[in-house]
Amino acid sequence: MARGVRGSRGSRSRARLRGAALPPLALLLVAATAGCGGSGDSGGGSGDGTGPEKTRITVGTMPVADTAPLEMAMRKGFFKAEGLTVRTTTLSGGAESVSRLRAGALDISFGNYVSYFLAHANKAIDLRIVADAFQSAPRTHAVLVKKDSPVKSLKDLQDKKIGVNTKRNVSALLVKKAGKAEGASFDDDKNFAEIDMPNMETALKAGSVDAVQAVEPFVSAIEKSGTGRVVADLGKPPTAGFPVAGYAATASFAEDNPKTVAAFQRAMARAQKQAANRSTVVDTLPDYTKITAEQAAQLHLGGYPVVLDPARLRRVVALMREFGYLKRGIDVEPLLVRTGP
Repeated sequence: MARGVRGSRGSRSRARLRGAALPPLALLLVAATAGCGGSGDSGGGSGDGTGPEKTRITVGTMPVADTAPLEMAMRKGFFKAEGLTVRTTTLSGGAESVSRLRAGALDISFGNYVSYFLAHANKAIDLRIVADAFQSAPRTHAVLVKKDSPVKSLKDLQDKKIGVNTKRNVSALLVKKAGKAEGASFDDDKNFAEIDMPNMETALKAGSVDAVQAVEPFVSAIEKSGTGRVVADLGKPPTAGFPVAGYAATASFAEDNPKTVAAFQRAMARAQKQAANRSTVVDTLPDYTKITAEQAAQLHLGGYPVVLDPARLRRVVALMREFGYLKRGIDVEPLLVRTGP
């Protein structure tokens, strides 16, 4: 499949993945390859009414291990088999995902559940979750400090700054939960600073933060470069197997385009199933992150759930309530679009 355009260079430069002096790893990762598709026009459905209402869709993504099945679905023709042409746009995190979905710039987007549920609860957007994406495993999410830092635990970071890609999202929540287990507490405004994932190694090296909460492939890269070391593995209890991210659309898009959503779900379910084979994910990662095959083989990978499970996602809501992100609970069930397989 030929490489296309993920989005204009202008729009990508505006994304928070940019940086004035990106480290070598960042230069590799920011150069994400293109999704299938063309101009991103509305793309009407088939004339007989049996196919998707919208055949060309724009999907928000990030150059992280979590989105490997999306890339697989494009490269292996799973979307094409469902009558869809997918164009992707690279995002910085859940907050940007929400804003672009709300503006209509995206039809469907990858993003973390904390940002999605928070935006929905605050009535910033009426969201529907259309597919699961990723759950944590050991070392997929970790807090790292400089290699020579005296910090030995999260409790040592209680009065210090931790870099996260976006405040009040899953990164901060995992740190707060793991910290609580060690007797530490963190304030969202005082203890967290927003840093793009590709810039975390540079920030750590420069000392602008005391620690960073990174995900793969950045965790492995920071360790391998000698810049930092893991001080807390957030893929272990009490945050083991945590539902991290999924794909969402606005309620209006899901209601107006049920066949399109179902087609997306079928293609993604097929890819998520294949992602259970580690080698398939490892083979895909260099295609869209530009990391080498050798680096990809060494990464720590999490889980790729095939089915949207409300019981799993209620765990996110419960943790958000525990730390005051939500004043009241959210009924997860009505937010899930389960028209696929």
